[in-house]
Amino acid sequence: MFDHLQNFDSKKSKKLLLYVHVPVYRDSGELLIEPQAANGLRLWSRNFDHITVMQPLRAGASDRTALQPVSQIPGADRITFDPLPMAYRPDRFLRELPAVRRKIRNNIAQADYLCFSLGGLWGDWGAVSSILAHQNGRRYSVWTDRVESQVTRHKARTGQGRAALRSKLTWRPMAALEKWVIRRAALGLFHGRETYDAYAPFCQQPQLVHDIHVKKSDHIGPDDLIRKQQQAGSGPLRIVYAGRADPMKGPLDWIEVLATLAHRGMDFRASWLGDGPLLAEMRSAINAAGLADKVELPGFVNDRGTVLKALQQAHVMLFCHKTPESPRCLIESLASGTPLVGYEGAFAADLLSGHGGGRLVQINDIAGLVDVLTSLAKDKAQLADLMDRAVQDAAPFHDEAVFAHRSQLIRDYL
Repeated sequence: MFDHLQNFDSKKSKKLLLYVHVPVYRDSGELLIEPQAANGLRLWSRNFDHITVMQPLRAGASDRTALQPVSQIPGADRITFDPLPMAYRPDRFLRELPAVRRKIRNNIAQADYLCFSLGGLWGDWGAVSSILAHQNGRRYSVWTDRVESQVTRHKARTGQGRAALRSKLTWRPMAALEKWVIRRAALGLFHGRETYDAYAPFCQQPQLVHDIHVKKSDHIGPDDLIRKQQQAGSGPLRIVYAGRADPMKGPLDWIEVLATLAHRGMDFRASWLGDGPLLAEMRSAINAAGLADKVELPGFVNDRGTVLKALQQAHVMLFCHKTPESPRCLIESLASGTPLVGYEGAFAADLLSGHGGGRLVQINDIAGLVDVLTSLAKDKAQLADLMDRAVQDAAPFHDEAVFAHRSQLIRDYL
């Protein structure tokens, strides 16, 4: 995937304009950013002379310990932050649009390369930036890590009240806006096979890319893998998931799988790391199924090292994703030597296509997931083999390679 990176010519690096949806926070006069976003900007700055980054701005930070000052990002002297207002309501979006449009046009005029992330409708400054670039005859690239309109459509089906109504009213125009912008883009950077398959038919130059923050040093080492395989030979099967407790992630399916395993008498321990709107309902389902001694829901875990440790200690990653997306936790799991067991999807299937470090079943096939997990619990040699395969599937994926890959594509096609 990344073979052509050896041809990188630093003389062509120049200035990049980015729009990313991850917010930047202003607290006590200081700009703060999430650590993963900071790592992304660090890696972008290694591949271009200068970066101007536009992000939605939040006033205040509820937890400064979860953020870092932008001034502390390595390469910060070559990064200019130009925050944009959060305007996710139609009235605020229309009120802010004239001033933001002038700011975006000015940034476009000063940049050599343009890359805008997409996702949303009202307040989607990435789409606005794409429209303005097209109007000014500038070639631009779009980046997205999931099919946002389909995520919103799923919320319309599964949500309640005003949120569900809002999703019903917006997913179709959102899909139309996505297609309009992508059709006119000179380059589409689509994270994961699921997203690529959805958007590639509308794009003149679609490219499959990955947006991950797993470092080479995060990959499980050979000695640790051997110890993990040996420990998996006895005791309960350790199951993990890391992500939001949201309907699109299928958390209630996840609980139902575990309840069926317990009913069969299988010995396991499971943990779901993440917060979300269905967390309380998950707790209730766990108690109702008598799983309190087997299943943990620690909620949101801020420390990335703690999450990676949980992935490395687990024997399998169980997931029940319902919508087209490319969740990074699957790559992080493979890099931890933890095989994937979950619902079929183009992203997961593509990750496993090289060495088969996991087992997939059709969406909503809870019985199929139960059968796979039961088989792995009984056959520890099969489980150890899947761990080997998982490590091989993850080998090409680390943050420096994937950001260099995207940067090279931008230079090649813009």
